[in-house]
Amino acid sequence: MRVAVIGGGAAGMLAAAEAAQGGHAVSLFERNEKLGKKLYITGKGRCNVTNAADRDGFFAAVTHNPRFLYSAFSAFDNEDMQRLLLSLGVPLKTERGGRVFPASDKSSDILRALERHVRGSGVTVLLNARVEALAFADGAVRGLRVGGEERPFDAVIVATGGASYPQTGSTGDGYRFAEAAGHTALPPRPALVPLETEEDWPFALSGLTLKNVGLTAWRGKKKLFCQQGELLLTHFGLSGPLTLTLSSLIAEEPAGVRLAIDLKPALDEAQLDARLLRDLDGNRQKTVQGALHALLPARLLLTVLEQAKIDPATPVSVFQKNDRRRLLETLRQLPLTVRGARPLAEAVVTRGGVKVSEVMSSTMESKRMRGLYFAGEVLDVDALTGGYNLQIAWSTGALAGRSIGG
Repeated sequence: MRVAVIGGGAAGMLAAAEAAQGGHAVSLFERNEKLGKKLYITGKGRCNVTNAADRDGFFAAVTHNPRFLYSAFSAFDNEDMQRLLLSLGVPLKTERGGRVFPASDKSSDILRALERHVRGSGVTVLLNARVEALAFADGAVRGLRVGGEERPFDAVIVATGGASYPQTGSTGDGYRFAEAAGHTALPPRPALVPLETEEDWPFALSGLTLKNVGLTAWRGKKKLFCQQGELLLTHFGLSGPLTLTLSSLIAEEPAGVRLAIDLKPALDEAQLDARLLRDLDGNRQKTVQGALHALLPARLLLTVLEQAKIDPATPVSVFQKNDRRRLLETLRQLPLTVRGARPLAEAVVTRGGVKVSEVMSSTMESKRMRGLYFAGEVLDVDALTGGYNLQIAWSTGALAGRSIGG
């Protein structure tokens, strides 16, 4: 069969290689000048290729439509992906939280290996080739148009990505192709994305990373989230791993969610109070700011004192017990309010896309149009940060490629 794969990212490369190894004549169309442009920047350029979690752990991290992925994960799971990369000569390492990276910390090693895999499988790779439209007849896909030229194909795999990071080529073309085939394309929304805050104190601390802190979130009286990790203060509010994870859980309605940052989660209340007393009693000739200089970075300490309504120039000698109580409470629950999510263009992944109830989970083939398949972020499936979303791309891509002609 003549097979076209649209999109040379994670899902598209796996789909093309699997289809070619199945004996099909495969053409991979990539609109950019190289394959894997978004893959190159994942994991801050290190490429968090997958997560080593067991099956239950993996699906617990899929926040949107996890049941749809059961067949894909069974066909090609995280262990299969690691075995593939090792067979392609890429040593791997597993870090905190099960995150799997190339041992070199270079995404370029992953890309080079996968490109060798794709070309070595017999795939014809066409770069700078933007597909303009698909062609259908009698309820089946018949080909596509690229560069104004109609080209016949017996099957087409749409692996165009979502609508995040449009500079990498993910501009939503796949949604248009899906709708032309009679599919519902749910509006794209940011999933893993930084958050804007109502309060402006983070703006002045932009660039400051808070490591080993706690973040709790509530909507009304309902606790939505409570984890420890890393936050980044920005000119609009919050970013960093904790923020991205939270954003996935509140993607439907982020505005108004209340946050509290615990700056000293390793200490219980009595231990933190003892730490404050020790610093204050040992510096009774200083101001509160001077006495607590070792507690937090200088700019953050001033912010905490301001939020606790404590004048940093207050002499320790007149610092009262109720002042210390307010300071302790602020250190444990530094408050913020979410105004909203950052734009979709800044999201790591997209929520929304091709409605999964219209796609056969066992093959990734369309229920609306024979010979049309979907894989990767173009589907309405997403997960937490940590390599899970890339594994979704690998799994759905591999299954789509294997299912051609089946």
